[in-house]
Amino acid sequence: MQSRQAANPDFEAAVTGAVLSMPAAGLLGFTFGRVAPGEAEIIQPYRKELTQHDGFFQGGVLGTLADIAAGSAAGTLLQPGWVNMTIDYTVKILAPAKGPRVVARGRVIKPAALLTIAAADVFSVDDDHETLCATALVTMRNVRISTS
Repeated sequence: MQSRQAANPDFEAAVTGAVLSMPAAGLLGFTFGRVAPGEAEIIQPYRKELTQHDGFFQGGVLGTLADIAAGSAAGTLLQPGWVNMTIDYTVKILAPAKGPRVVARGRVIKPAALLTIAAADVFSVDDDHETLCATALVTMRNVRISTS
């Protein structure tokens, strides 16, 4: 993995604060794991409301977690006063996700001033075993936020 430098010394607080303040984040109930320049990990505990038949996580939930993890990774490289928004993402479901938690690990592929390309892999985790369940490619639009 390529080592990256964060433009914002408070990148972790900026990203986690922005993401966790979103109503969708509260609805899902995930937490952050590792956050580093160009990388972010999201941990989603099992919740019956997020599943379909037989307790499998619903595919849209996996896509949302991938999107948020990739966007969070991209957010770690932004200047202070900037946020990002998804403009496109593609998710491929590779295996059913079932277990006590799902972990989405986002990483930046190509950062730039206007658009950042990121990716995420989503794993179902049971004890110490991980199964790759989904992978996503995400395009983020970087936007300066108003401070007034």
